[in-house]
Amino acid sequence: MSNQLEIRHLKYFLAVAEELHFRKAAERLYISQPGLSRQIKQMEDDLGILLFERHNRKVALTKAGEYLKKELTRNLKQLDDIIDHAQLINEGKRGQLKFGYVGSAMQQIIPELLLNFRNEHPDIIFNLKEMDNQKQIDSLLDYTIDIGFVRLEKIPQTLESKVVLQDTFCLVLPKEHPIDSGNFKNLSQFKEESFILFDPEYSKSYHDKVVQIFSDAGFTPQVSHLTIHASSIYKLVENNFGISIVPKSLTSITIKGVQFIELDKISQRTELSVVWNKTNRNPILVNVLSLIDKY
Repeated sequence: MSNQLEIRHLKYFLAVAEELHFRKAAERLYISQPGLSRQIKQMEDDLGILLFERHNRKVALTKAGEYLKKELTRNLKQLDDIIDHAQLINEGKRGQLKFGYVGSAMQQIIPELLLNFRNEHPDIIFNLKEMDNQKQIDSLLDYTIDIGFVRLEKIPQTLESKVVLQDTFCLVLPKEHPIDSGNFKNLSQFKEESFILFDPEYSKSYHDKVVQIFSDAGFTPQVSHLTIHASSIYKLVENNFGISIVPKSLTSITIKGVQFIELDKISQRTELSVVWNKTNRNPILVNVLSLIDKY
């Protein structure tokens, strides 16, 4: 790359590549539109690459531009993380680790993991964000998070995973439902009920497993509501909008208006996995994965 190119030129390029509009990109960067146009043209000349096709006030990326946008987005994100890490070290911290997780992971796995890790490494900052499964995968691929906790069976080849919890399923019923753990026999007792389930977008593989539970019981459920939040499921069940099935790890919290019946006689189990990007260079990640192996 030409010695005249600087990081700011790359950020100028990314702004135009994302906006596909020089004026909007210039406003975003707080520089003049003519100045931005000159910088991009100079970058193209220095690289000897046509990055944008310009015609009739429209801007489009060339194939070379599309490739550069993809690679720079990823690598500049890593550079920002490296600088952030250096600043934390300067402040007496060893660094930070960014977690993504589905709600059930916060009931037991993550709190215990963080407590154990903090005992050994009190100088680490943790950034935690609840996200659905696909959002975690996308965030791992673009290095927005360092580690995720998902309920997925298939992940991209650039990611690695390890099962950390195998869960049974539980029925969720209103507290006053006529069927309880004392007179429960099998799921077919509920074939006339309305069910509140996790949305397939939460995890297709998880949804397929739940559908298989109903299939084995010999009926297709009447689904009244779909959601991605366990709290919504419990509130709907409590108010008699239907019943549900959830992983056992989501039953550890006390819910006043519902009861749980563990479906431990069925063959289906749901797995919670830790997942990370094999190319992630955050030095803290290795230590956390090592602790997870012990855990």
